Amino acid sequence: MKGYLAEGAQMLAPFSTRSQPDSQECDQFRKEADRLKVRKLLRKFNQELEYDDTDGRQTLLRELLGRLDPESPPFIEPPFNCEYGYNIQLGKGFYCNFGCTFLDCGPVTIGDRVILGPSVHIYAVNHLLDSAERAGTEGPEFTRPVTIGNDVWVGGGAIICPGVTIGEGSTIAAGAVVTKDVTPLSLVGGNPAKLIRQLEARNVRAGMQEAGPAGAARG
Repeated sequence: MKGYLAEGAQMLAPFSTRSQPDSQECDQFRKEADRLKVRKLLRKFNQELEYDDTDGRQTLLRELLGRLDPESPPFIEPPFNCEYGYNIQLGKGFYCNFGCTFLDCGPVTIGDRVILGPSVHIYAVNHLLDSAERAGTEGPEFTRPVTIGNDVWVGGGAIICPGVTIGEGSTIAAGAVVTKDVTPLSLVGGNPAKLIRQLEARNVRAGMQEAGPAGAARG
């Protein structure tokens, strides 16, 4: 792609203003160099490190990600894929099951005690709808941040679309395609995802502890 038009987000690279209001373009050279670095780190994480090399994996994640909690570090099952890594910020006790993908051209911010089932996709980037402006791989892309609050459970195979905020204590059903913001303490599912019911605040932490990483895998 030629560059990124930032929409409600700020990339960690130089920009120049484009014709679109409040839009910015990422420096192409910096972008390609960053992507190459991340591909090499991911190859090591996914294919070269031994599964029980906990220290090695945590060291690599500290280099790959924008923020994590060293006192309560993330547990990410390989294979894991992302675009840049440094746009990903993780809270305490994050768990990510097998095969998840983050397109973090824009910020992906995840709170404490969040668990992701297998093959969850998070997209913080989008394309233009006008085919002439999109121009295949020659046109720009635009970024929209994705934010996931504390104590959220995202079931396996769910897709979180650009610009979505998921409120704390919510559960995203397996296979859901989330195109709009989710209010706190909500259970949503379907394509596009819709509210199934509201959850009770007093049950949130107990429910998350009961489900745990194994529950996410079943999701």
